[in-house]
Amino acid sequence: MSDLILFWHRRDLRISDNTGIEKALEKNKKVVGIFCLDPDILQGDDVAAVRVTYMIGCLQKLQERYTQVGSQLLILQDNPVKAIPKLAATLQAKAVYWNWDVEPYSQQRDAAVINALQELGIEYLEKNWDQLLKTPEEIRTGSNTPYTVYTPFWKNWSSKPKDAPVKIADKFEGLTAEEQEIATKAGVVELPTAKDLGFNWDGELIITPTEEAAKERLEEFCSRAINEYQEQRNFPAIDGTSRLSAALKFGVIGIRTVWKATEDALENSRSDELEANIRTWQKEIAWREFYQHAMYHFPELEKGAYRDTFKNFPWETNEAHFQAWCEGKTGYPIVDAAMRQLNQIGWMHNRCRMIVASFLTKDLLINPQLGEKYFMQRLIDGDLSANNGGWQWSASSGMDPKPVRIFNPASQAQKFDPEGEYIRQWLPELSSIDTQYLITGKITPLERQAVGYPEPIVEHKKQQQMFKQMYKQQKEKVQA
Repeated sequence: MSDLILFWHRRDLRISDNTGIEKALEKNKKVVGIFCLDPDILQGDDVAAVRVTYMIGCLQKLQERYTQVGSQLLILQDNPVKAIPKLAATLQAKAVYWNWDVEPYSQQRDAAVINALQELGIEYLEKNWDQLLKTPEEIRTGSNTPYTVYTPFWKNWSSKPKDAPVKIADKFEGLTAEEQEIATKAGVVELPTAKDLGFNWDGELIITPTEEAAKERLEEFCSRAINEYQEQRNFPAIDGTSRLSAALKFGVIGIRTVWKATEDALENSRSDELEANIRTWQKEIAWREFYQHAMYHFPELEKGAYRDTFKNFPWETNEAHFQAWCEGKTGYPIVDAAMRQLNQIGWMHNRCRMIVASFLTKDLLINPQLGEKYFMQRLIDGDLSANNGGWQWSASSGMDPKPVRIFNPASQAQKFDPEGEYIRQWLPELSSIDTQYLITGKITPLERQAVGYPEPIVEHKKQQQMFKQMYKQQKEKVQA
């Protein structure tokens, strides 16, 4: 057995600020990266072409980074439970290290890989968390149970010290030419393109798939938008958010690096207002962790509602309404603009994610799991925990003390797109409509016909009343 350590990248497509790599290098400098293109994931029906395109771009840059530090990133394309132990055994690796994940599939897969490695007598790194600032075991209630409400979670989580970014040596030892040849025979392949894998995304990416681009975006955000974040984050026509969600989903930038930037911004703030804006963004980071902790402790969330009232809710199955929602043809301008944004660039502003999710569930009365899946099929930042948590929040089916929340599309547009800039950007056919009518949705049938824009497929007030009645009946049924 050699001193080689294989480091298995998954949601940490970087070398810097990587706690697992830090631990590997403490053992030995001969650390080689591996990434496994898992057919069980790539052949799923909830994989977005834009997300795979972004991931492949990140892997290309990660390979270049490994070359710079004197090592390699090896690519496998097979079931990791079989491929990773096989490669480790063939190269006579001393250990395989990786960072832990919260998702149910990842937990099951990792347990199987651990069993295979143990049978071969190969070491592994046990439960090393890299994508979280605080682990699920660290944040517990006074009665030692997981939190199911965000506010007390935030109070506990925010009171705990956060680790500083990890510094990684810039010199590794890689495989010899002979070992590289052996690795190829053990299943290592060239990194394919997204199109090679069957994913065609011809649009631009909202953020360049590199660690450098993510760091530049973070620096730019912290020097500008974070100072007005509390207010501007809600206006989709304004570039007021960090747009780092894809980089965080794939770990292209370390979460400790991001948190350190917020702490630096706090140190440099010169007013209570600036501090409040920065704290608000920190709370969004905590929301990300809250949903990840929830998925870890309650893996059943992946399959359905948290609240009993919604576990067998009598959702409607109107395929025409669902397709209209997917295509941005509901007749409600703010809803349709948001869905067009999603379909065209693979990303949607968070305020709009809440609006369209509320519309699907409270106006169209359609199962939120259908919307959740559609988002995963389209989003560059599609993340099981965050997407599931957001949808359950909007559908009122999740961990939230306010059981019924209904967004009025017209009120939301009037408040958060008062000049109709966002709507006009994504619905150019409505660019000539008077702003007052555009944001309220009170466009005349004649005007709609003239520009080819559909009539509203449902009446909001009527559907709102229907949902409330359905909810009341279902709640009584569950409590009986």
